[in-house]
Amino acid sequence: MDQLGNVRNTATAQGAKEGLNKPAAPQKNAYTRLVQKHHSGRFRSYLNQISQTMQLEDDPSSDLDPPLRRGLEGDNPVRNGLNVRSYSPVRTSHLEQSMPGGFEDDKLQITQNRCPHERNAFVSLEGDSEVEDDYCIYQHGAASDLLNMSDDLGGRVSNSLRHCAALLKSSESDEKDEEDMWRKKHKKRGRYPACTDTAAGHLLTEQFSEDVLAINARKNSHLFPGQVQGGTYAAVTTLGDRKSLNKPTRGRKKSVFEAYMSKEDVSAGLKRGELIQGPLRINPKKYHEAFIPSPDGTRDIFIDGVVARNRALNSDIVVVKLLPKEQWKVIKPDGCDKETEATHESNVPEDMLGTCIPQEAAKGDARSPDVIIEAQFDDNDAEHGQDHLQNMLTDDIKKLFLDTGEKAKAVGISALHRTKQDDGPKVNDPRLFPDKCLQRTAKVVYILEKKHSRAATGFIKLLADKNSELFKRCAMFSPVDHRVPRIYVSLADCPPDFVTRPEDYSNILFICRIVDWKEDSNFATGQLAKSLGQAGEIEPETEGILMEYGVDFSDFPSEALECLPQNLPWVISPGELAKRRDLRKECIFTIDPSTAKDLDDALSCKQLPDGNFEVGVHIADVSYFVLEETALDKVASERATSVYLVQKVVPMLPRLLCEELCSLNPMQDRLTFSVMWKLTPEGKILDEWFGRTVICSCVKLSYDHAQSMIESPEKVFSPEELPPVSIQHSIAEIQQAVLNLHRIAQHLRKQRFIDGALRLDQLKLSFTLDQESGMPQGCYIYQYRDSNKLVEEFMLLANMAVAHQIYRSFPDQALLRRHPPPQTKLLNDLMEFCNQVGLNIDFSSAGTLHKSLNETLGADKYSEARKGVLTNMFSRPMQMALYFCTGVLEDETLFHHYALNVPFYTHFTSPIRRYADIIVHRLLSASLGASPPIKMEKEAIQRQADHSNDRKMASKRVQELSADLFFSIFVRECGPLESEAMVMGVLNEAFDVLVLKFGVQKRIYCNALPLMGFHFRKEGRKPELTLLWEPEEPEQESVPQVITIFTLVEVVLRSDGVPLKYSALLKRRSSEK
Repeated sequence: MDQLGNVRNTATAQGAKEGLNKPAAPQKNAYTRLVQKHHSGRFRSYLNQISQTMQLEDDPSSDLDPPLRRGLEGDNPVRNGLNVRSYSPVRTSHLEQSMPGGFEDDKLQITQNRCPHERNAFVSLEGDSEVEDDYCIYQHGAASDLLNMSDDLGGRVSNSLRHCAALLKSSESDEKDEEDMWRKKHKKRGRYPACTDTAAGHLLTEQFSEDVLAINARKNSHLFPGQVQGGTYAAVTTLGDRKSLNKPTRGRKKSVFEAYMSKEDVSAGLKRGELIQGPLRINPKKYHEAFIPSPDGTRDIFIDGVVARNRALNSDIVVVKLLPKEQWKVIKPDGCDKETEATHESNVPEDMLGTCIPQEAAKGDARSPDVIIEAQFDDNDAEHGQDHLQNMLTDDIKKLFLDTGEKAKAVGISALHRTKQDDGPKVNDPRLFPDKCLQRTAKVVYILEKKHSRAATGFIKLLADKNSELFKRCAMFSPVDHRVPRIYVSLADCPPDFVTRPEDYSNILFICRIVDWKEDSNFATGQLAKSLGQAGEIEPETEGILMEYGVDFSDFPSEALECLPQNLPWVISPGELAKRRDLRKECIFTIDPSTAKDLDDALSCKQLPDGNFEVGVHIADVSYFVLEETALDKVASERATSVYLVQKVVPMLPRLLCEELCSLNPMQDRLTFSVMWKLTPEGKILDEWFGRTVICSCVKLSYDHAQSMIESPEKVFSPEELPPVSIQHSIAEIQQAVLNLHRIAQHLRKQRFIDGALRLDQLKLSFTLDQESGMPQGCYIYQYRDSNKLVEEFMLLANMAVAHQIYRSFPDQALLRRHPPPQTKLLNDLMEFCNQVGLNIDFSSAGTLHKSLNETLGADKYSEARKGVLTNMFSRPMQMALYFCTGVLEDETLFHHYALNVPFYTHFTSPIRRYADIIVHRLLSASLGASPPIKMEKEAIQRQADHSNDRKMASKRVQELSADLFFSIFVRECGPLESEAMVMGVLNEAFDVLVLKFGVQKRIYCNALPLMGFHFRKEGRKPELTLLWEPEEPEQESVPQVITIFTLVEVVLRSDGVPLKYSALLKRRSSEK
């Protein structure tokens, strides 16, 4: 271990000579079988005594009392001749980094007698591992090492085990196939009934059962101080907490969580700067880690554990209090703090047309012991009380690893070097480090706004203790999203035959809403809303996603529908026609996806006698139908946005408006709001006009149609090759208008990037669906082509023009859209990484970043793949673009849009699907004197802006999850799938890849591959992983393969046999290569 406590691993002398260690065969002896079969509390206590005995032998300075030390020493099993060998899947999450680079010291790893079914390393479509960085090796003497801890532990064995227990308790995100395996194992032993939840053994559920605290105190009297007791969510206890564990609990309730501060104290604390507020972000794959952004833009503030989170859920606006500096998190030096920020979801603004792949959150903790004990276990572990936790610590001791140096090296395993701890400050004491090496930690003291819907999808289970009163009244709801707590639900809400036939509901998804979560309970209480259907099927899963993210997909209320025109077919009245500019004879057309039904924008381009062009952007006049302060307006403002799923759309407005009255369908008169310019052929604006108009679109073109015209400008298109065209306009006229728009758009686009705009084009997955079943038949990367760019340029131009117009007219009421610059800390990390891998990227502005990404990497296949990887990396520091009211944000410099590099921007072009655009239409109309000023004050506009931001974020996340769902099903139905991939991050025993054919990010684990071994090292500061493939034939030699950042590899995506889970494997390297 180096001076700062960084772990350095070495191989055996023999291993050093041969380059890679040889695997050792596992051996099972009587002790191993005994450990597997024994479950008694006395035996568990005996094991605990053993571990402490050996600690005392090796560390006379332990602060245990001498009589206890003597008593424990009397039971030393090593003196009684026990030779302990065990199997251990080793987790070294504290050694790994998920940011590209994985800056670690040289390390030799081997995979020995692979056991893939023990692996717990599923990865989501977003690339985050469910239980991360696991690799399995067979190890001689791991249990023996556990019993023979040396002096590096000091008196902190209990802390290590407490840390282990906390990890066990917090691992509700383990995979379901592991859970099923565990269930089957215990079924055979007659210990675990199907579809049960043993939450009745947890502490602190007095509202349902009598004096559980006292019962569990007696149950766990054999535990030594520091071990975790309690329910599903466990946090590392403080010294005061450990002391209080020894106090009697009969006759009183013990609070799990702190009471919230009063509103008055919170307000005063925020004003004094003693408290900090911000949105809570919980790592979806390591739910005990949460973060809020730091107000100064530096490293996120870390909230460690569920207790510190204090019942707040993901996306809630919380108030936190910083913990003392000695409790801050120590970040490893040498650039290894790449995982200390929150997992972000979709932080790239729509205007950059990218979707952000979340980065992983921090590993390790400032309070973690130098020697780590971690265990793999299944999803049911946290459903049991401390008795069950102890069962797992002993029954599955074969799954524990305690690497204690020389003993591990004796069997060829890279060891954790130890440094003897003296009585002075610990090596990882935060007070010994400069602030740049620390991450502030905090606890939640108040929830300002509950942004989370408090709804979750999941499964219901019986409680295990059939004799308890709780069993007769309640079931346990286990959410699929492990950031949500487990919830007690009344049996009265469950299906009538659930108690007698629980196995019938083991794979049925339910929706549950949290009703309450008391201070003295590990669990929330809730109410089942409805049964969704079979897990893994499209419609139940989709409905669950929508409900979890609070998307209103119910029928529109009758009072809202009454606001629509009742006399159909609807026609424009002569009085309304007289108020508008009549453009019905102009050549105006729409360009949209072929499946689009809500056509809210159209284009026109007419060449003028002087050689210039009259170009128009015509947007559906939704505000004509949705009047302010009506019932329909209220519903639309609450929904705020349409939600686009793979198979359908959840509309913001009734379909009569979305698809008929407002949709700019061909050959139908429609009311519009238009922005028209006089432009030179090079795109220079000579004149500008805004106004309410009426149009009649002459054709509905798809992007494919427009692209064909652009690619074949000389081609004469026949009527059969295009949709129906109005008799008033010829195909040639429409084609010429498209070509003119394309040429002008090219100039606009070129000038926009010269002026410093940024675009991050991330890979976007699209699907072809079976018309009968709705199942995915195929998937492909959506191609962003010139026809898309044509439409985009004129929509951006219209939005910018309208932003200037409404801000000039209403400087205190304008609804604009701003995009803050990237997060400083994450951007600096990315700059450091690029320097380390030899990439010359200029991060000084959005424009220079775009230029570096698009002009310095080349256009060949390898460069395009590398550009895709870098685009994913560059999206991580980006912040969300936000709606805001100009009268609330005083500093005009904050109006700036970073990605577009413009001072003013808004959304005007999609009022059918965005409520913010409707407000902008009303403001524009008022600015032209066509309608009275809007009734909303600036505070009300800001509240709506905040709500629209929330709903837009939720909508984007739902869209991503819908794509994840369909791709998972596609892999299951059509897999295995092969694709080329590029490495985007190298870890000690795994590496991350971007699968180029499908645009998904996956982690590949070395222990899942047929390797003889693998070797991790750094070339300079660039990580490198050498894989040594097993020969396919005995007479062949093993084949090495070097994995570094930007290495191209072949991968296979394969379903894991669990609903919606699939994994990636590296394609075997043949000996010929």
